[in-house]
Amino acid sequence: MIKNFLSRLQGKTMTTNDMKPPIADKRPTKTTFHGHTRVDDYAWLKDENWQQVMHEPDVLQSDIRAYVEAENAYTWACMEDTQKLQRTLFAEMRGRIKEDDTTVPDPDGKYAYYVRYVEGGQHPKFCRTPTSGKNVEEILLDGDVEAKDLSFYKIGAFSHTSDHKIAAIAEDKNGSEIYQIRFRDLDEGRDLADVLLNASGDVEWAEDGKTLFYTVLDESHRPSKVMRHILGTDSADDVEVFEETDPGFFIGLSKTESRRYLLIDNHDHQTSEVWLIPSDKPDTAPALIAAREPGVEYSVSERDGKLIILTNADGAVDFKLVTTSIDAPSRENWQDLIPHTLGKLIVTAGVFADYLVRLERVNALPQINIRNWETLKEETISFEEEAYALGLEGGYEFKTDALRMSYSSPTTPRQVFDYNMQTGIRTLLKQDEVPSGHNPADYVTRRIQAVAGDGELVPVTVVYRSDLILDGSMPTLLYGYGSYGMSMPASFVTSRLSLVDRGFVYAIAHIRGGMEKGYNWYQDGKTTTKMNTFTDFIAAANGLIAENLASPGNIAIHGGSAGGMLMGVSANLAPDLWRTVVADMPFVDVLNTMCDTSLPLTPIEWPEWGNPIEDKNAYDYMLSYSPYEKVVAKDYPAILATAGLTDPRVTYWEPAKWVAKLRATKTNDTPLLMKTNMSAGHAGASGRFDRLEELAFNYAFVMKSFGMKA
Repeated sequence: MIKNFLSRLQGKTMTTNDMKPPIADKRPTKTTFHGHTRVDDYAWLKDENWQQVMHEPDVLQSDIRAYVEAENAYTWACMEDTQKLQRTLFAEMRGRIKEDDTTVPDPDGKYAYYVRYVEGGQHPKFCRTPTSGKNVEEILLDGDVEAKDLSFYKIGAFSHTSDHKIAAIAEDKNGSEIYQIRFRDLDEGRDLADVLLNASGDVEWAEDGKTLFYTVLDESHRPSKVMRHILGTDSADDVEVFEETDPGFFIGLSKTESRRYLLIDNHDHQTSEVWLIPSDKPDTAPALIAAREPGVEYSVSERDGKLIILTNADGAVDFKLVTTSIDAPSRENWQDLIPHTLGKLIVTAGVFADYLVRLERVNALPQINIRNWETLKEETISFEEEAYALGLEGGYEFKTDALRMSYSSPTTPRQVFDYNMQTGIRTLLKQDEVPSGHNPADYVTRRIQAVAGDGELVPVTVVYRSDLILDGSMPTLLYGYGSYGMSMPASFVTSRLSLVDRGFVYAIAHIRGGMEKGYNWYQDGKTTTKMNTFTDFIAAANGLIAENLASPGNIAIHGGSAGGMLMGVSANLAPDLWRTVVADMPFVDVLNTMCDTSLPLTPIEWPEWGNPIEDKNAYDYMLSYSPYEKVVAKDYPAILATAGLTDPRVTYWEPAKWVAKLRATKTNDTPLLMKTNMSAGHAGASGRFDRLEELAFNYAFVMKSFGMKA
C-alpha cells in the first residue's frame, strides 16, 4: 500500500480524490511481562539499528523510510490548501521578531560577551567587546557561516577560557545531540587541530586555560563519562576522570559561581550526587560531597571555603539551603541556612561574593529574594500582573552588585534588568521589540483556578484580545506539559499572537507533574499518581468552559514530548472535548519504551514513570494510560503528530506507531497526519526561521480544523 501511495504522487499534485492515507503493514510482535502478553502490530517501525541511524540517518531501513516518507507526502497533500495561510502565518511571526537583535552584553573582566543575530540570519553570532569603553566588536563564531550547506546545525556550547584566549565549541550537525567539540584561538580567529568526538555537549574549562573537561556518550546515547583533555594532545590520550556505570544516572558538568570548583553532577529525576574538582588543580581526583540517597536532591555553590547547598533533604519538600565547609561536606555536617517553608518552593539559588539570591515560587507565581551576607537583610522582588514569568539570567562575575533578571507576561514583551543589590535601583537594559507593532492594552492576561476532581485548584493562564466577546463560541487553544517538575512559564511568546489576533483564547494549564505549586504538585503527578496530570488537564478545559472561555468540541490542544503523551491520553480520555490535537514529538509509546533498557532515557526515566520490568503494579498502571496501548475503536478529533528522525529523546517510531494504530482503529474520518523532519531531532529545525515555519504549519492545521482560511 505504501508503494502504491508513493506512485500516485509521481509527477503530479495530489487532488482531494487522491487523498487516501498510507496504511502501515501489520507485523505482529508478542511481548510478555508479569504473565501478560501484548501484541504490537507496528513494532517493526523501530529500526533495529537505531543507534547508527542517530549518527547516519541515511542508513534507515528502506521499508521504514518508505512508510515515514509516505506519511510525509500524505501530510503535504492534505495541507496543500493551507500553503497561503502558512506563508501568511510565517510572515506574521517573522515580522514580530527583531531580526538584527543582540543579547545584553555579559561582562567578564576585560570583555563583555553577547550573541547577535543579523537580518535574514538563521543562527547566532558569538561576539565580544572590550569593557574598557572601546566599542570594538569581535565576531568569535558566526553560526550562519558554520551552518552553510548543512540541513541541521546547532551550537550546544560556546565556552571561553578565563584568560579569554581559547573557546571550546560543541556542534551537532544532524539533530541527534551527538556533539563534536573543536577549539578556536580567539586572538587569531583560527581553529586548533584538536577535535573531540561523541560528546554530549557539556564542557567546562579549568583555570589554567588549557584543560577542558567534557562528557562522552556510551553506546546507548547516555552521557556516562567525564574526560579531561589538554590542548595540543591527541584525544586518544584524554584521561577518564569519572565514570557512571548505573544506566539510570546521567552526568552533567558545571562550575561554581566563584569559579573555584568544577562540579560533576550525577543524577536521575529524584536523586543526585555531586563531586568537586578544584578548578586550579585539574588533575585532582574528584571529591564526593554526599553519597547518593534515593529521593534526596542537592545542588552546590561555594563562597569563602563554604559550600551552599540547595536540597530537599530531611523532608524539605519545597527545598531549603544549607551550608557546610569544603573540608567536611557530608550530610551529617549540613547546617540550615534558609530553613524549609512549605508552600515556598526555592527553584534555584545564586551565590555572589556579597549576596545570596533565591528564585522562589509562591502560589504559582515567581519572586526573587536577595540576602546581604554581611547584614543578613533581605528584600523581595515581585511584580503586579496576575500571571508573569521571572528569571535569573546568571553571569560570569562573582564579585558584583548587579543582579541580572528577566521579566515578561503573556501580554508584556520580555524585559532584562540589572538590579543593584546594594542600592535597590532597577535599571532596564533591554525590552524585546516587536517590529510589526504590539500594544499590551489590546490584550488581557488572566489567571483562573479550575477545580480538579479531588478538589485541588489547577491554575490556568489565559490571554485573549481585550475586544473579544466571551460567549464561549470562540476557538480556544489549551497548552500543557505536566512532567519532570517542569513549570510552564506565563511568558510573552510572539507567535501565539497569530492565534489570539484571530479570536482565539490561548491558555496554559499548570497541571500536576509540574512544580508551579511546589514540589508536592510535582509528586502528585508522577509514577502512581500520574493520572492526576491528565485529569487536571481535562479539568482545566472544563474550567475554561465554566468561564465562557471555551466550549466543548471547540478546543484545540497542544503539547510536545511528555506533553505529547498528555495529548495522546487526553485524546483517549475525552475525545469529545477537543476539536484538534497537535502532538509534537509525542512520548506516546510509554509502556514499550519503559520496558526497553537499550534506549537512551529508559533507566533514568523509571523514577518518573515507574519500572514496569521489575514492578507489576507499575506495569499495570502504565498500561492503564499509555496512549498507544489505549487506542480503541471510537471517534477521535483531528490529530497532527510530528517527529524527528534523529531524535534520541522521543524516537521517531513512537509517533509513527501511534498514527499507524490510530489510522487502523479509529471510527471516523477526521484528519490524522504525521510530519517527520528527516534531518532534525527532538527540538525540530535548528534555524530560527525554520522553527517558525514548523510552528506556522501546526497553527495552519489548527485553523483549518476550525474552518479558518486567513
